[in-house]
Amino acid sequence: MDIKQYMTELGRQARQASRAVAAADSGMKNRALLAMAAAVDTRRQEILAANAKDLAAGEANGLEPALMDRLALNDKGIDGIIEGLTQVAALADPVGAISDMNYRPSGIQVGKMRVPLGVIGIIYESRPNVTLEAASLCLKSGNAAILRGGSEAIHSNQALALCIREGLAAAGLPETAVQVLETTDRAAVGELITMPEFVDVVVPRGGKGLIERIARDATVTVIKHLDGICHVYIDDAADADKAFDIALNAKTHRYGTCNTMETLLIAESRVEELLPRIADAMIAKGVELRGCPRTRQVLMGAADATDEDWATEYLAPILSIRVVAGLEEAMDHIAQYSSGHTESIVTENYTTGRRFLREVDSSSVMINASTRFADGFEYGLGAEIGISTDKIHARGPVGLEGLTSQKYIVLGDGHIRG
Repeated sequence: MDIKQYMTELGRQARQASRAVAAADSGMKNRALLAMAAAVDTRRQEILAANAKDLAAGEANGLEPALMDRLALNDKGIDGIIEGLTQVAALADPVGAISDMNYRPSGIQVGKMRVPLGVIGIIYESRPNVTLEAASLCLKSGNAAILRGGSEAIHSNQALALCIREGLAAAGLPETAVQVLETTDRAAVGELITMPEFVDVVVPRGGKGLIERIARDATVTVIKHLDGICHVYIDDAADADKAFDIALNAKTHRYGTCNTMETLLIAESRVEELLPRIADAMIAKGVELRGCPRTRQVLMGAADATDEDWATEYLAPILSIRVVAGLEEAMDHIAQYSSGHTESIVTENYTTGRRFLREVDSSSVMINASTRFADGFEYGLGAEIGISTDKIHARGPVGLEGLTSQKYIVLGDGHIRG
């Protein structure tokens, strides 16, 4: 297979199909999504058989247990895929929404209309359920999609791709509106991210290595986040019980997610009262503690935290702790070490909380809430394609609206400029 020729043809077909998808009304897109869900249910055994092939190959190739777990599908997983398609079909369609219409002194009306981005490339690893998740979000937001799943899930993804094509055909949409790569050749990724004439945006979903490579080599716009180095700051005016609950949840609810707290900052005035209680609960859950010199005075068993610790996304039961003089020092630490994902302050001081919201420069900033809430579903987006820590276009959890843009529209009645 000539990869360049193959990818060019996919890109050309996606660009052509994107016009039909952009013009499709909500009813047509929803019919396609529900038909996909029906096809997944009908082809359930074929999908599970294809997944069994991938699992057997993964085991033979020594795939890590965590990746094997992400790769595996069962009846419950299939039900989840079907439910996800149904939920996206029920979401409000952002395409065509008009806002900010105003009359100008000239008599014209000027406003904005929400429009699709065009063609979106999604590059992801392991999880076959992402194939339908990405397809549904791109389709509902009026975009064509080119999907490149991990090579370890090739059989599962091809079985799911058949369901996608059946759903599109059932709704009268071109089957090329969502294309799943049929090759495992890594060169295909290099082509996908360097086809700006065909692809408008690339969204990488995977490990840091994958995202770094895409960000470095892409000539197409990338929606991404590299790290989730999230902080919780317990302020002088924090409620003790809220601080305890938030810190424990932010770290131990799940360890391997990008919105998990990696560093706890605590004001000096609350150290003796709160830190031992929080530390005991963390240790009881198997969390390793690493701290600054002041932390280690209070917590004798804590390891010494280094500069590398402050800049590390552990994705594991490890927590860095730093004692700070107050808000200023906490915000200075966040400015230096944060990845721009999510930060939270625990405080009962309205002025302090408002200042934290205003001055901390991350994609999500919270008062008295766990960082684990930084999620598209929790924010009411219904679903998300990922989280962006970039500052242009989409920032934070990226849902349907994040997969669209806006254009200015002007309404006149024979108006000419004098």
